[in-house]
Amino acid sequence: MASLELKQEIQEALKNQTLSRTLGTFCATYPAKREKSYAGVDFESTRDSIKEVKSYAADHIDEMIDDFTKNCTARGGHVFHAKSGEEAMEYIRNLVKEKGVKTIVKSKSMASEEIHMNHVLGDDGVQVQETDLGEFIIALEGNTPVHMVMPALHLNKEQVADYFTEYTKEKNEPIIAEEVKTARKIMRDKFIHADMGVSGANVAVADTGTVFTMSNEGNGRMVGTLPKIHLYVFGIEKFVKSLSDARYIFKALPRNGTGQRITSYISMYTGASEVTVDKETDEKAKKEFYAVILDDPGRRAILADPDFREVYNCIRCGACLDACPAFALLGGHVYGSNVYTGGIGTLLTHFLVSEERADEIQNICLQCGRCKEVCGGGLHIPEMIMKLRERSYEANPNPVYKFALDAVSDRKLFHSMLRIASVAQAPFTKGTNFIRHLPMFLSGMTEGRSLMSIAPVPFRDIFPTIQQKVDNPKGKIAMFTGCLLDFAYVDIAKAVIADLNSIGYIVDMPMGQSCCGAPATFMGDRENAKKTAELNVEAMHAEDYDYVVSACPTCTHQLRVYKDFFEEGSDMYKKAEELGSKTFDFCKLFYDLGGLAEEGDETPLTITYHDSCHLKRELGVFKEQRELLKATKGINLVEMEESDVCCGFGGTYSIKLPEVAAPILAKKISHIQDTGASVVAVDCPGCLMQIRGGMDAHGLPTEVKHTAVIIAEKRGLI
Repeated sequence: MASLELKQEIQEALKNQTLSRTLGTFCATYPAKREKSYAGVDFESTRDSIKEVKSYAADHIDEMIDDFTKNCTARGGHVFHAKSGEEAMEYIRNLVKEKGVKTIVKSKSMASEEIHMNHVLGDDGVQVQETDLGEFIIALEGNTPVHMVMPALHLNKEQVADYFTEYTKEKNEPIIAEEVKTARKIMRDKFIHADMGVSGANVAVADTGTVFTMSNEGNGRMVGTLPKIHLYVFGIEKFVKSLSDARYIFKALPRNGTGQRITSYISMYTGASEVTVDKETDEKAKKEFYAVILDDPGRRAILADPDFREVYNCIRCGACLDACPAFALLGGHVYGSNVYTGGIGTLLTHFLVSEERADEIQNICLQCGRCKEVCGGGLHIPEMIMKLRERSYEANPNPVYKFALDAVSDRKLFHSMLRIASVAQAPFTKGTNFIRHLPMFLSGMTEGRSLMSIAPVPFRDIFPTIQQKVDNPKGKIAMFTGCLLDFAYVDIAKAVIADLNSIGYIVDMPMGQSCCGAPATFMGDRENAKKTAELNVEAMHAEDYDYVVSACPTCTHQLRVYKDFFEEGSDMYKKAEELGSKTFDFCKLFYDLGGLAEEGDETPLTITYHDSCHLKRELGVFKEQRELLKATKGINLVEMEESDVCCGFGGTYSIKLPEVAAPILAKKISHIQDTGASVVAVDCPGCLMQIRGGMDAHGLPTEVKHTAVIIAEKRGLI
């Protein structure tokens, strides 16, 4: 549960119009830039190669460290293997003191930020100058990075000009080219006279003792070449075995990070080299080269934990931030720590910075899965954040949530409560299908949207009255309704039956079913999630049916992972596995069983489509529903901008963080309105509730319907 302090941070970020504008613009344009940069490059193949070389390094990490140390030392370098951040910092302090270093120029290094190098050395009287333009700007701002690759992404040129004016005591105009000139002028003298250069590493190669730096600015190369002493600080996660292995990372990192095919500079440093110490006489001397390898308990914990081991594969490209709807709103100062930001930042923060901060910011994750789609290292970031959430909940269960989830997992109690609520809601619905306002502390739930009302009669009471006239049935399908179809959107359940009947299938509704357990899963309550899994596995009797259909992608996905709650090989595991193998989303099943037909009333109807997160990214269904709609006579399908970006519902998310969900929904509604469509098609009851509620709250006439309902209506089945 998000604390009051985090809520306050969120509110402050939402008030920052510059932040929302700069981040919003970048994140909105990022997908197209990224796609263009990958033209002619197989991303999936590249990602698989990165996973392979990084996983190999992780499996042989001690060998990587030893080989790098041997090969770097053989080329005149000095390597220190630090077993903690404190140990690393003590070595650096002693080195700086021994060499009489008074000024340092530094290119970007997150590892050095972990050990607070700038502050520690600053307290010792050593001037540490950030030379990366973004890092330099946020140093002037007195802030931490908002983004791992673009740390000053949250600032506009006017703000930067003000910071430069204050620093130089000269008027700086808000012209980017002029600001770059100012930064170069400031840095030039510092590069020339610095006693030491400090760099982070994008990659470290064990076989050669080589470290790589990628940069779009010349600062990285000057830090590594001009000062007579060069120090690299990097974590063990930067290792690969060979130079050949490194090429995959360089293929993906700039494309993923900034939408470039390649950065302006790729610098390689292998041990000590000669440098010119007197430009008049051309006198040369041996450059001193040092490398501090950070091998702290947090990094070892990542490698030792099978639930999080793949974090090692992260290439620090920042793509997960660029694709994240929550990050686009809040930035890394809220969705992050003082070093790492966003989804991957949550995981890195847990192990490397602060478990307490990670427990807080994991609440911001929508579980939309966009980060997983673009991740250069193939990380399952949402699943790992869920694992963090689960562990946090086990350690500190929220009593309010626990009470609610205990009630939901008790089928009879939960259904009784919903029946009571259908009557008790009258003062709030006022004869409509919406709850538009809730009192006091519940008011946030209706921020920017109306809530659906509970159906006066649940579908389980209606089902026995439905006449299914199917001659020579092809098979029998069990319908899993979930909470929303059973107790709110009974029209969707009716439409699903009518549609499947029309292609020759009988539909049954096992009455022992209840909530799928997704709310408990999303809250980290594995105990109650398992209870609902057990209940539904036994209730659905999957062995009696040809297929199981759900018109809710979240339910479909949840049923498919039920087996993970049970010991492999056990009776419950086998039953859950069979249920999962037979369970399909409505559109996928209807399409595969012959539902694609050019039928319809031919009445012109312009429709746009919203992709639910679970349907597209977890179930891989995004073409079938479009084909079904386009084949239906009378329908003109118009694609909206960012159709696959989350609507802000996120299951319990819109209840926990309505202040974040509301602006995400508002953006979705804006994109819908831009299409001119009179109907929005969705395949997730949660998305339907969110978007329909938003349309009602804004007084907009656009209808929101499930694809099953649209097909049934246009084909005259209901």
